[in-house]
Amino acid sequence: MVESIWVEKYRPEKVGEIVGQKDVVERLKGYIQARNLPNMLFAGPPGTGKTTSAVVVAKELFGSDWQSNFLELNASDERGIDIVRGKIKDFARTRSLGGEFKIVFLDEADALTKDAQHALRRTMEKYSGTCRFILSCNYSSKIIEPIQSRCALFRFRPLAEDEIADRLGYIAEKEGVRLSRDGLQAILDISEGDLRKAINILQSSCAFDREITEDLIYKVVPRAQPEVIRDIIKTARSGDFLSARKKLRDTVISQGLSGEDVIRQIHREVFRMEEIPDRERVRLVDRIGEYEFRIMEGSNELIQLEALLAQFMI
Repeated sequence: MVESIWVEKYRPEKVGEIVGQKDVVERLKGYIQARNLPNMLFAGPPGTGKTTSAVVVAKELFGSDWQSNFLELNASDERGIDIVRGKIKDFARTRSLGGEFKIVFLDEADALTKDAQHALRRTMEKYSGTCRFILSCNYSSKIIEPIQSRCALFRFRPLAEDEIADRLGYIAEKEGVRLSRDGLQAILDISEGDLRKAINILQSSCAFDREITEDLIYKVVPRAQPEVIRDIIKTARSGDFLSARKKLRDTVISQGLSGEDVIRQIHREVFRMEEIPDRERVRLVDRIGEYEFRIMEGSNELIQLEALLAQFMI
């Protein structure tokens, strides 16, 4: 994801300013005070502070010289063995300017091929005296075991709603934006603990109006309003399949929604609708999982969504 101007503008400058990751922050503070780092593996969902933490650590360790001692690469762009043998090796083999070591930050490291990861393992071992490695990934299980065993693991969790709300309120105040209560709740529902996504939604909405409301959010973001999804589910469960199908098609086509987005919203609303009995909820979740798999495998989205509605009616 290309980060917005606001994401960069309001990024923390010190480790202590990072919110929502108390255990991670405490451990990083200890390493910074000791002026030394192990190789580190940051694992967790997107938008939770992994990249920010790596950049802030470099700034606190190296001060104004941090950019000379910090190499940031995105493995999803350059994922082959050549990047390890080229850029990373050339950077790691030279000594640091004004410090005892350099830092290589490899973002989205779980996108590296297995061959590239094995080459990286050897590079980490060979240049341990002049360089430290910070790897960031969404799924630590996709990192080979030899690399995991060479790194201190830091697990980042999704941010709580109040933590995201505080940050959005701070940004809105600085930018002179009026953020309504329902607009804020809509952003929180859509972002699901991803602060970067929340900030991007807020900035995108401001391109249309400086007063951010729920209606504006759902015009900007390719999501149906929760009430619409709940209405489709209720109609299908009542036995009126044709009406539910018409509402589904109107929503998907008029808003240009993908089947993947719609089925995730259906999954979420099933757990929010208190009128659905637990036994039925279990069965519906099983069906939702099956049809989500079919959509991911490339089946026709509208046909699969309509088939799911049929399961709701049965």
